[in-house]
Amino acid sequence: MLGWFKSLWWGAFAAGVVLLVLGVERIASRNALAEGHDRAETTLRQTVNSLEGHLRRFEALPALLARNQNIRDALETPQDPARIAALNQWLDETNALIESSDLYLIDLSGTTLAASNYARKDSFIGQNFSYRPYFTAAREGKSGHFYALGTTSGVRGYYFASPVRDDAGQILGVLALKIGVDEIEASWAAREYQILVTDPEGIVFMSTDPGWLYQGLLPLGRDQLARITASRRYADQALTALEVQSIETGPAHLLRLADGTGEDREYVATERVMPQAGWTVRVLLDTAPLKAPARLAVLAFALLLLVALLLSWLFLQRRARLAERLAIQAAARADLERQVAERTADLTRANDDLHRTQADLVQAGKLAALGRMSAALSHEINQPLAAARNYADSAGLLIDRADLPRAKENIGQILALIDRMAAIARHLRNVARKPNEPLKTVDLNAVLTDALAVAQARLDSAGATVETDLAADLPMVQGGPVRLQQVLVNVLSNAADAVEGTTDRRIALAARPLGDEVHLTVRDRGPGVAPAIADRIFDPFFTTKQVGSGLGLGLSISYNIMKDFEGDLRVANHPEGGAVFTLVLRRAGPKALAAE
Repeated sequence: MLGWFKSLWWGAFAAGVVLLVLGVERIASRNALAEGHDRAETTLRQTVNSLEGHLRRFEALPALLARNQNIRDALETPQDPARIAALNQWLDETNALIESSDLYLIDLSGTTLAASNYARKDSFIGQNFSYRPYFTAAREGKSGHFYALGTTSGVRGYYFASPVRDDAGQILGVLALKIGVDEIEASWAAREYQILVTDPEGIVFMSTDPGWLYQGLLPLGRDQLARITASRRYADQALTALEVQSIETGPAHLLRLADGTGEDREYVATERVMPQAGWTVRVLLDTAPLKAPARLAVLAFALLLLVALLLSWLFLQRRARLAERLAIQAAARADLERQVAERTADLTRANDDLHRTQADLVQAGKLAALGRMSAALSHEINQPLAAARNYADSAGLLIDRADLPRAKENIGQILALIDRMAAIARHLRNVARKPNEPLKTVDLNAVLTDALAVAQARLDSAGATVETDLAADLPMVQGGPVRLQQVLVNVLSNAADAVEGTTDRRIALAARPLGDEVHLTVRDRGPGVAPAIADRIFDPFFTTKQVGSGLGLGLSISYNIMKDFEGDLRVANHPEGGAVFTLVLRRAGPKALAAE
């Protein structure tokens, strides 16, 4: 039962695929025929416009030329050889000027009296054309039109005729003009279309395929042959009928007929009637080149469909293998989870031992770093000691001068520096453990004043001047006043080192509030920070100074202090030269301000 259902499903699927391909083929063919019909219509319109324009060029010429006095005189005295000879010459020159095929004068009996081809062997002179419809129409006072195969020249042409009247309006004869159609037909030969022109009886009069000439697209009955014979339109040319099959489709009208070589072909056919000329113009476009791209499109669609089916089959096969693999993996995972469960207790115990070992290693690392950091003590205390020495020397001079108030003021500065050195020592001790000093609300203006006083000795020795630009509305910031002063002194000392020995020794100190932060910048006009060391400048023991000039700890300590303040210390190069150190401080929060 299951096998029968599976076979039925595959049969229905195959039938659906075939129907889908056939549907695509039908749509592609209809689109190709519709496109061919549009192209044939465009060519038909151009062809008809060209034919009508060519005929209109000559239509009015016979009536205009018939007014010439020489023509009327020749009809009144047809026995005068000199007048006839002069008229022959005039007709020849006029025919060459207007570029027609032949121009000739016929008397009322239908006999040609003078012609532009008088000098040729197939001259019309003496020929009687009374059987031609264009002559009979003109003799009756109308404009004559006719197209036929020349009975004398054997050349196809279109004839225009006009009556020749005397001053009283009496018809004396007929002036006829013939234009050839061979050049028009030759201009169609280079096109991809087949063009043919038929008369009202359906006889092909002009064609890009010579094998279709003088053959009928319609059955030739006895009455039709009688009319053609009476007008001698095709002279003695034998007339036959083509085997034509008409096919009506949605997008285009199709004709099936044999070409000049006898090969049966199918064409997209468009046609248009030219009532004045009595012609029907048809443009035929071979459907084989049109259907070739459609067949290629269907083939491409079939190939794509086949590829899609193959990919779908591969996907299903892959999915089945994947399901099998997942089942194997699920079994392996269950076994692995069992093994993991058995070892979880051991790993938990080992993990507890690892955490204890890590804590011991961290503390040991801190103690090892304490030995290195203690070496920084001399570096950090050296600057306050130098300032204290200057204040002590100054106080001695002031005491000698009995200027006790100022001497007392200097002693107060020395005491403040001693307190700062004690705070620095306390800060360095905290390296061995996490600092527990709480953040305070700091007046940045006061810290800047103290830092400038401490660093003044180093600035003076470098010949540097500090230009301050502090915002008037600087808010309180969070941090520690001693440690923040320490950072500022370090940054100012580095700026003094950078400008020492340069021509421009200005140092710009600026502070601006920025949202929840305050940015304090120190810019020097030294050589700046090389890109190669910008990422390492805050590393411990990294320095660009000469040996003995520093341990490379000042910026590292300052960077960590700023991180303790929940701020940042950044460095960049100024576009106009020099380095810019930026201290990013956080505003003191409302709770901190209230506590103060």
